[in-house]
Amino acid sequence: MNRSKYSVLGVDVSNYQGLIDWDKLEEQNISFAFIKATEGSGHVDESVRRNLERASETGIKKSAYHFFSFDSAGETQAANYISVVGADEIDMPPVVDIEYYADKKHNKPDRKDAEKILRPLLENLEEYYGVKPIIYTTFPVYLRYVRENFSDYPLWIRNVNFEPDLIEWKFWQYCDKGELDGYNGEEKYIALNVYNGTMEQFLAEFP
Repeated sequence: MNRSKYSVLGVDVSNYQGLIDWDKLEEQNISFAFIKATEGSGHVDESVRRNLERASETGIKKSAYHFFSFDSAGETQAANYISVVGADEIDMPPVVDIEYYADKKHNKPDRKDAEKILRPLLENLEEYYGVKPIIYTTFPVYLRYVRENFSDYPLWIRNVNFEPDLIEWKFWQYCDKGELDGYNGEEKYIALNVYNGTMEQFLAEFP
């Protein structure tokens, strides 16, 4: 990853990073963070409340992400997220993380069935938070479920092998084996991301 080209750095975290020293992350030039909030229609990340509250005491811009389920209704998934993340608790749009899990990579859900879940989830979040949610995904999932009908949503793309320069993206997760000071969970690594723009553009977009 070219640091001179992409200078606005961020992380994404969950309960796996344990107790996070947000001041320490900020000292290491972390400017934004995506914090895991919810999953499916019922799961809530154990650390979301602590992470949202402690991150808010720093200058780090933050959002929270929802891990998409192919197996439950979009309306109830949106309700789960909304019940956990207040509109005034995030500085950036809410995030929906859509990726393969369990056996889904080998038994891919039908496109239309997935859209029937994803569309109301995104629309309900947009209605509540007043902004289009960001979609986090991988290239295979993007091509199968996102590109055709959801390409107007801001994209946070995961690619740890090369720069995703063939599509338009807002954020790029370029490393899933980063190591920083300031956390002590069961997961030794922390995922690293960049914003597609300058610091001035970032602060203008997320004041």
